[in-house]
Amino acid sequence: MLRHEFQPGKLIAGIVLVAAGVLYAGDAGGAWEIPWFVVIPLVTGGLCLAGAVAALTGRLRRRRLRGRTGADLT
Repeated sequence: MLRHEFQPGKLIAGIVLVAAGVLYAGDAGGAWEIPWFVVIPLVTGGLCLAGAVAALTGRLRRRRLRGRTGADLT
């Protein structure tokens, strides 16, 4: 299996969207009753958090690569 870099922003976005799906599935199945507008702030806030985490992660990776110049790359 090919290794890939861990992307925490995508993980957070996925968790938030799965949570929204579970809320709607539970409402549709009759397990609980939620208002229709509850998911809007959940998804919006989760995607904003995921974007912030992705930006921070990208910034840290660029800084780490910038520090590996010279003898470390040979």
